[in-house]
Amino acid sequence: MKRERIVIGLSGGVDSAVAAWLLKQQGHEVVGLFMKNWEGDDDDAYCSANADFVDAAAVADVIGIELEHVNFAAEYRERVFAEFLREYRAGRTPNPDVLCNAEIKFKAFLDHALRLGAQAIATGHYARVRESKSKSSGRFELLEGLDPLKDQSYFLHRLTQAQLARSRFPLGELHKTEVRRLAAEIGLPNAAKRDSTGICFIGERPFREFLNRFVQHQPGPIRDERGRTLGRHVGLSFYTLGQRQGLGIGGVKERGAARGGAEHAPWYVAGKDLQHNVLRVVQGHDHPALLARALVADGVHWIAGHAPPPGAYAAKTRYRQADAPCRLSLAGAELRLDFDAPQWAVAPGQSAVVYDGEVCLGGGFIAAAEPWAGPRAAAGRAQPVQP
Repeated sequence: MKRERIVIGLSGGVDSAVAAWLLKQQGHEVVGLFMKNWEGDDDDAYCSANADFVDAAAVADVIGIELEHVNFAAEYRERVFAEFLREYRAGRTPNPDVLCNAEIKFKAFLDHALRLGAQAIATGHYARVRESKSKSSGRFELLEGLDPLKDQSYFLHRLTQAQLARSRFPLGELHKTEVRRLAAEIGLPNAAKRDSTGICFIGERPFREFLNRFVQHQPGPIRDERGRTLGRHVGLSFYTLGQRQGLGIGGVKERGAARGGAEHAPWYVAGKDLQHNVLRVVQGHDHPALLARALVADGVHWIAGHAPPPGAYAAKTRYRQADAPCRLSLAGAELRLDFDAPQWAVAPGQSAVVYDGEVCLGGGFIAAAEPWAGPRAAAGRAQPVQP
């Protein structure tokens, strides 16, 4: 294996820590880099940047590598957070981690690492890179991580050939349990630290309270499919398709045999009427209004640099979803996916990511979904999505 100077993003978490140790064990010259990408409320209880830097420094000391602290807050606000807010104001549900990877972790970070004389960068993502010998694909392919519960290729689908060529993912062949075991054996100070689940670089804070600081909200009615007003919403931007918690409405009886006759089945967000400021809800997880047979996505990006031929593939419409068989067709700058089985809560603004086996091809941002209706609706059930 060729020895390289590799700059790794050390977040203070266990994944990046083990990834750095593995690279050092392989004989590479490893430099740690801690990215600070959010400012304005560092004293807030939910912003853990200072504590994370302390953990990253302790890890670097144990492994025996240098650690640099760099501030990308301006780039994050301009390239990621501004777009994040635009999408929410438009009533969509963006995934900030997707843009954060494309614009910060594999662009601003990569540029900085190259200025430090690095040949490559590394992160603790559960994904793999393979150099392809196929003339029809790009030179570098992004592959799913071997741990199906931790695969993060979904978040990396907007990377380019140039970015993949410089990227190393030491954890791609490992399962999370093995990473935890290695961290304990090495004696890393953060071996038992829990994984972060907050917004990329912003932390684990009450989301509605945080978003309320940046997005104007106009309360309005919550109505069911019959037009009955069940309650009031606090602003359409604060809800996403398929949401169950936080609606503030109780059980309204559904009479008859429809949908199993569930009298107090939970309510789910089924749509947003932006023109009339109405939040639409339905009762029951498998209500037809929550199921989609197809979607159209825009803002399409292909990792190979060109679109794959139309045909049979698989896709995810959200993270941790099982790969769903579908047919891909292209129309100008948009892609269309027709699914073999109904897909649950396909939310505009989220990413639809296309796979050919274990190879992540790319994807786009969901613009619209086609409801699952007619006799096909009874033939299948929505694929389960982990929360």
